[in-house]
Amino acid sequence: MIRGIRGATTIPEDLASHILSETEKLVLAMAKENNIRPEDVASVVVSTTTDIAATFPAKAVRSIPEWTYVPVMCTHEMDVPGAITKCIRILMHVNTEKSQRDIHHVYLNEAMKLRPDLITSIT
Repeated sequence: MIRGIRGATTIPEDLASHILSETEKLVLAMAKENNIRPEDVASVVVSTTTDIAATFPAKAVRSIPEWTYVPVMCTHEMDVPGAITKCIRILMHVNTEKSQRDIHHVYLNEAMKLRPDLITSIT
């Protein structure tokens, strides 16, 4: 079964270093919280708000050891007035036996405001 795992984080400013470090942190947290190995990942879609353009967040995913061959694609979110800014979102498609209810979605930094109903503590 392929399940989707959601995650999101924010960065303080549009700098490549922030984009890469926060994206890597988010991907690793999502993998850890769901016991995911890179070979379990079918694909990863990374989106950013339109105020992020300093580098591709996918670069961070591909630079993680053993994640080099995971298919990753970047896109921009819709530019909705009043929406959270400087936000990086991830949708990871994963082969897993877990039920939808057992998936742990990960929200970090200011992105925790997006889905407070899904927030669990990161171990």
